[in-house]
Amino acid sequence: MSSSLRIAIGSDHAGYELKQHLVAFLAAQGHTVDDQGTHSTESVDYPPICAGVGRTVRDGKADFGIVLGGSGQGEQLAANKVRGVRAALCNCLYTARMARSHNDANVLSMGARVVGVGLAEEIVTTFLSTAFEGGRHARRVAQLTELENEF
Repeated sequence: MSSSLRIAIGSDHAGYELKQHLVAFLAAQGHTVDDQGTHSTESVDYPPICAGVGRTVRDGKADFGIVLGGSGQGEQLAANKVRGVRAALCNCLYTARMARSHNDANVLSMGARVVGVGLAEEIVTTFLSTAFEGGRHARRVAQLTELENEF
């Protein structure tokens, strides 16, 4: 994994246990982790939590964000409502690598009911250690930003 990073992380109740594990995993890797909740398995609405993670990344207070839920779908959608966020649902190593190298994704979304702890660690490691390739992909990311600004 790359040098020490600042990572904002948040989840709903379904992602709580995986979030707790990843907070410890990331801290053990030397990263600074901003745990934005939830702080239990009690049912909670995820949109404000995931948008908060996105705002933290957008505002430069974190290098990357991670959002977790049962499937990761809603969490990705909520994070993507924040201008400047490129959240990617990655439940395998290939999508984690492509999200970073081709899309310059800055928020990782995963489904705790989809991936196990070991795979989640590998996905996080791949996501955080994969560089954006730039080149033709930079042009496409710029087009995404233009679309975001248009709407």
